[in-house]
Amino acid sequence: MSTTQSERLRELLEPLVSSQGLDLEEIEVDSVGRKRVLRVVVDSDEGADLDAIADVSRALSAKLDETDAMGAGEYTLEVGTPGAERELKEHRHYVRATDRLVKFQLQDDGELVARILTVEDDGIDVEVPGVKGRKPTAKRLAFADIVKARVQVEFSRKNKNEENAEEA
Repeated sequence: MSTTQSERLRELLEPLVSSQGLDLEEIEVDSVGRKRVLRVVVDSDEGADLDAIADVSRALSAKLDETDAMGAGEYTLEVGTPGAERELKEHRHYVRATDRLVKFQLQDDGELVARILTVEDDGIDVEVPGVKGRKPTAKRLAFADIVKARVQVEFSRKNKNEENAEEA
């Protein structure tokens, strides 16, 4: 997809997505044989449930049908959310990942897996899990030092309600 088409699609679709209370995260057009697939990724601070996805999908489909943004050929529209192991790119992504375990690729220190505690304008405070009975340690990461960050899936983590119930 050319940058021009990408910019045009973003300009066309972003106001519609915003009007639905969502953020437009990504737009991607892939060719699959003769057909094209337009993938639109949306999200919000509260997440996007199936009803919100269906509503925005209908709105985007209607808007695309009334314009020539996708050209004359057939295409399939897919609307979804970033997924469990999303890459964190924008400040709002870090805010949404607060209390989640994240794998960081850092400028100088290699890789670090830590839980996001707080997010500020210039960086984040994280908790590095303790190893072999050691206590977790706090660390400050500046956004400028983060090359890449991706949320990690946790299958066995207790939620805060379970932890508080055990302490009582």
